[in-house]
Amino acid sequence: MGILTVEPKLKSRPKPGFQVIQPAATFTGAPIKPLAKGLPKWTESLCPECLKVIDARLFEENGAVYMEKACAEHGDFRDKIYSDARLYLKMEEFEFGDNRGLENPQLPDAVKCPDDCGMCSLHTSHTVLSNVDLTNRCNLTCPVCFANANVQGYLYEPSFEQLCGMLQTLRDQRPTPNRVVQFSGGEPTIYPRFHDVLRMATEMGFTHIQCATNGILFADLEFAQASKEAGLHTLYLQFDGVTDEVYLRTRGVRLLEKKLAAIENCRKAGLKIIFVPTIVKGVNDHEIGAMIRLAIDNIDTVSGFSFQPVCFTGRINRRELEAKRFTQSDLAHCVADQTGLTDTYDDWFPLSCTSPFSKLLSGLQNFNRPNLTAHPHCAMGTYLYVDPRTKTAVPITKFFDMPGMLRDIDLLSRGAGAARIKMFTKINAWQKLRRHFRPQFAPPGLTFERFLQTLQGMTDHGCGRGAGDGTFTYKTLLVAGMHFMDAYNYDIERVKRCVIHYSAPNGMVYPFCTYNSGPCYREKIEREFSTPFDLKAAKASPSNGNGLVNLT
Repeated sequence: MGILTVEPKLKSRPKPGFQVIQPAATFTGAPIKPLAKGLPKWTESLCPECLKVIDARLFEENGAVYMEKACAEHGDFRDKIYSDARLYLKMEEFEFGDNRGLENPQLPDAVKCPDDCGMCSLHTSHTVLSNVDLTNRCNLTCPVCFANANVQGYLYEPSFEQLCGMLQTLRDQRPTPNRVVQFSGGEPTIYPRFHDVLRMATEMGFTHIQCATNGILFADLEFAQASKEAGLHTLYLQFDGVTDEVYLRTRGVRLLEKKLAAIENCRKAGLKIIFVPTIVKGVNDHEIGAMIRLAIDNIDTVSGFSFQPVCFTGRINRRELEAKRFTQSDLAHCVADQTGLTDTYDDWFPLSCTSPFSKLLSGLQNFNRPNLTAHPHCAMGTYLYVDPRTKTAVPITKFFDMPGMLRDIDLLSRGAGAARIKMFTKINAWQKLRRHFRPQFAPPGLTFERFLQTLQGMTDHGCGRGAGDGTFTYKTLLVAGMHFMDAYNYDIERVKRCVIHYSAPNGMVYPFCTYNSGPCYREKIEREFSTPFDLKAAKASPSNGNGLVNLT
């Protein structure tokens, strides 16, 4: 059977003034293929059955974007990539070129992605956010967990010494050492030396430390305060909805009371929270607006969202796949429809649009800052500026010309390397951006100067939300979605540009969507560095000192 041919209805129309500066090769000399834009186009994907690399066609049909591919052995496959082709094409308009990867990749002579994986010479990005799994044990058994914790029959729990090596691998990356680490699992808080790990990461130079958690232990104020004192900055808090009906379906137990208690304890302890809802179409997508309102009501401690549409790691038939697939453009429509705060087309940008800002900072400060050069279809988001008194929220696009600002920052970044002066307070060039600021539409108390300070606080945690008396920056809420791939929608061009990486005890670093899907290196690594796991003994075991070990 062949792949259906459909004529495109939409063409990408890059905005005038956006000139992409594209490097020809990585630091180690591997050619970089520039991002293909517009529709239709071809990419490389995987067969969902055998995981063989096969060609895939992306095209528009009835206003949506689909991927079709055919495996000679297992037949044809089709999946919806974006429910809104107009948004899909807009994301590509705000792509500013690739990075050059690492100067010291672990596989310097890689030939084929994703088979040669480790961090390899073909990879164009460096690590912006790292993940380090502390354990595959958990105090929940969630049906939507991509880590598949508790059902493997073995214990994966690196030693403290192994974790030190995994963190050092991230700090040794050149030219941009990793500075932001997220401890994950399983449930990382039940690792026997959880607080020691936080202290170790701080001592090793990580400037921002996160914990991907279900929040159960943070319902205990003493645990939250101890975590803050040990160096934790942010909870990446599993948060699927505002009713227990949702948690019963996604997590199997009632959790809302514990989630709310965790929020209150983080407020008291001085911790930030990012809500991480796993969105399943028809299960909890109707509660997106209510979750955003709850975040705004708790803007003193909640700083953002990372909505994660569920990915399908097992087999699923075509009809069920299309019925349950929730794409990033679905998120944009839900936010607009359920909150009335945002415009579906004007307010959303790829997270990679921050690349010019990072390049400008690096040039002006003579310091390599993390540069988010992810594929424009990996993640999208918008910023809401929130008045903490009235709890009114205004999208950044209402008072600031985002396309104009990005264009000017990109142009400034190209000549910033010769300047050696402090950012924001001593750079006259920044005043060029004032013309994009519309004060009559800004929320109360947001001046142009404070707006620039808020941008600075997003990259410099020393003057961010937790610094001083809170008047340097304005309260912001990042509403973003990140769609991790599965074998049905796999795009190797996205893998090559991934900026979220896992550090493993074998000394290698893996892109998120090769570790958890596609070739799924997670399973290989965990089996190699695991010990047999007695589920019955674990259920009968008392607490390990950090919390529950009951795995049901």
